[in-house]
Amino acid sequence: MSDAQIAVRALRSLDLTDLTDTCTDQAIDALCKKALDPRGPVAAVCVWPQFVKRAQENLKGSTVRIATVVNFPAGGEDVSRVSDDTQEALSDGANEIDLVIPYEAVRRGDLGAAAEMVEAVRELVDGDRLLKVILETGELKDPKLIEAASLVAIEAGADFIKTSTGKTPVSATPEAAEIMLRAIRASGRPVGLKPSGGIRTVADAGVYLNLADQIMGPGWATPKTFRIGASSVYDALIAAIEGREGTTVSGAY
Repeated sequence: MSDAQIAVRALRSLDLTDLTDTCTDQAIDALCKKALDPRGPVAAVCVWPQFVKRAQENLKGSTVRIATVVNFPAGGEDVSRVSDDTQEALSDGANEIDLVIPYEAVRRGDLGAAAEMVEAVRELVDGDRLLKVILETGELKDPKLIEAASLVAIEAGADFIKTSTGKTPVSATPEAAEIMLRAIRASGRPVGLKPSGGIRTVADAGVYLNLADQIMGPGWATPKTFRIGASSVYDALIAAIEGREGTTVSGAY
């Protein structure tokens, strides 16, 4: 694929994100304006729960979905609190819930606690709304733990499995994405992949698209099955589509 071809695919599968601690209403307005660019539009915006209503106002009538995060970024184990937060976010208009799995439970071998959390949120995320489960692969580290978390999330009803919060020292890696894709393939279920965090260039995006093509087959990676979570790759993608040399913007996802 040429850079422009990669960029078009990546832009349409982008969850354009602002999960910075300093996010404002004005930043959400700007994010949504980018999301609606005619060269896209992107698949979704991903924002803090308190900005879901603002995003909904900006994106009314468009195809861009609104994702928000719960149990984020710590991945705690209070199922009741996370369920309440999920219900509130859905009531505010979120179409997609990005849930951090209790990854410390996974690390200590308590897969039941992880499954319970995902199942509880799955019960609330119904209709055409999506549940994306964040594994925090940079903290799990061990390939066997990444595989186990992937399978638990898939079995408990995840629509997507996602690498990272972007709030830890190690975010998305091709190695983790490959393990996750192979778990999806082995499950036989229609589950998608979302690499997130640290994806800043067209080449970065291309690595994950290529992995998906290789493991799942050409044409599998569409916005229904593949997302890229990023805050700073957008300008580089637009530059590549326009045939300009892209620059990256350092941003915190």
